[in-house]
Amino acid sequence: MARSILIDCDPGLDDALALLLAHGDPNLNLVGVTTVGGNVGLETTTRNALQLREYLGFDKVPVAAGAAEPLTRQVRDAAHVHGAGGLGDVVLPEAVLEAHDDHAVDFIIDTLRAAPGSIHLVATGPLTNIALALEREPAIARWVASFTIMGGSYTRGNATVAAEFNIWADPEAARIVFDADWRVTMIGLDLTLQAQANAAVISRLKELGKLADHLIVPLATFYFNPNDEDWDGQAVHDVCAVAYVARPDLFTVRPARVDVETNGEFTTGMTVVDFDPPIANANVATHLDVPGFWAYVENVYARVAREHS
Repeated sequence: MARSILIDCDPGLDDALALLLAHGDPNLNLVGVTTVGGNVGLETTTRNALQLREYLGFDKVPVAAGAAEPLTRQVRDAAHVHGAGGLGDVVLPEAVLEAHDDHAVDFIIDTLRAAPGSIHLVATGPLTNIALALEREPAIARWVASFTIMGGSYTRGNATVAAEFNIWADPEAARIVFDADWRVTMIGLDLTLQAQANAAVISRLKELGKLADHLIVPLATFYFNPNDEDWDGQAVHDVCAVAYVARPDLFTVRPARVDVETNGEFTTGMTVVDFDPPIANANVATHLDVPGFWAYVENVYARVAREHS
């Protein structure tokens, strides 16, 4: 039976690849996409989600726009990584279909309320929409089948030495999310950096034809050069969060207590992870079956690519 999945995202190179996976896997049922300002501004992340919806062919899946700004802080983006348009050098046809009338927060609440216990919620951007939804309706923490994020780390950062971007962009929202009445599955940098689209992976992806040429490979190589002798691949961070819902057998997770630093002079946005806590609030991913992961992802991408040939 297919698992229903609702994705809150900020497309974004790897968000786009994650949406491709969620759409293409027949064992996943994509029931909605909500957008948040993050990698680039909300108007652009929403435009990208709408264009991807039509280009990839999940036209009937609602797309709802959400929060443009963090709860309390100034906007921080990652356009220097994802390009000004969010999708690197990829240019997609303008979308014809419009976004859902509801705000993303209302859409998340209503969708989960309508099917308690049956929808897996995945967040691959800053956690602003999720925090606002929790504040408005705390019961969503009990309505989800599971909640998985791409964010955080237990050893390193990428936005700063201490903090991963999605948490750093809105640490107050992240703290609300980790303190809620659910167990968060944290797919952080320590895990996602194991999922490198290296030269061997890119070589295989190039065999998938038009979709690979126009979308997959440009997204997966935008900020690394596969012709560089020192190139070890571009991590597909957000793909890992969607893959976890479909194939948890590919991941090793450990129970932990995760707290989010919001006041540190040098550590704001840090996820402080205790793997030996009195009470756990999270499952933290530590190890990826890399060959199994790429076999799964490439198989799904090939399935969609055949439809675009």
